[in-house]
Amino acid sequence: MTESAPHSTAVVAGAEAPPSSEVRGALRASLPVGVGLFPLGIALGVLVVQQGLSPWWALVFTSLIYAGSLEFVAVGLVTAMTPLPYIALTALLVNFRHVFYALSFPLDTIKGRPARLYSMFALTDEAYAMAVTSDRKTVSGRMIVYTQLYLHAYWIGGAGLGAIAAQWIPDNIVGMDFALTALFVVLSIEAVRAQRGLAVPLMGVTCAVVARLVDVDHMLPLAMGAFVSLLVLRYVLTRQKVAGDA
Repeated sequence: MTESAPHSTAVVAGAEAPPSSEVRGALRASLPVGVGLFPLGIALGVLVVQQGLSPWWALVFTSLIYAGSLEFVAVGLVTAMTPLPYIALTALLVNFRHVFYALSFPLDTIKGRPARLYSMFALTDEAYAMAVTSDRKTVSGRMIVYTQLYLHAYWIGGAGLGAIAAQWIPDNIVGMDFALTALFVVLSIEAVRAQRGLAVPLMGVTCAVVARLVDVDHMLPLAMGAFVSLLVLRYVLTRQKVAGDA
């Protein structure tokens, strides 16, 4: 009995080890998004140095904040010595959309408190889009976390490289920030293909256009609020129709 204990321990340890197929699968899935994230991270690193901060601040922003567009805003707020309450309010408004992400993000498939905490921290637009458009039958919670780790690594690596290379990059270079727009266009196309419908994308575009016309300074919360309201209304009407047909 005592001699079999090491063997059983090894079996358990082997069972808990992450399958290499999931690690490789997450790498393959994250690479197309990483192609957009990495140059965008470079742009952030360059911005950090050009704003007068030390290069290591790029790693601080990308490691601890990791909020995409908010990090670009935060660089300007920090260098302008903006009071902390205003920074907190700005962060809330810019990332308020993450509240709605929680409604459909498959957090229940992720096991373990540390993995869940990291997944919530690393819930970016790209990670959310990849998670909700994936087949839950074939994509496990571990693969979602691995994908988020890869995306985070692309972001940190790009920012670090940008901060180091900032002294050789001209200040008047343009176009690097378009990587974010191009990335979201690709993610939107993939989401439309996965959902196989135009109703939801058209609602999103309509809400964005109307919000911009109404108040460009508060476009994001207005657009997200209107979009969520339409989604809830659509859900209620669909449920009523299904109940009526039954």
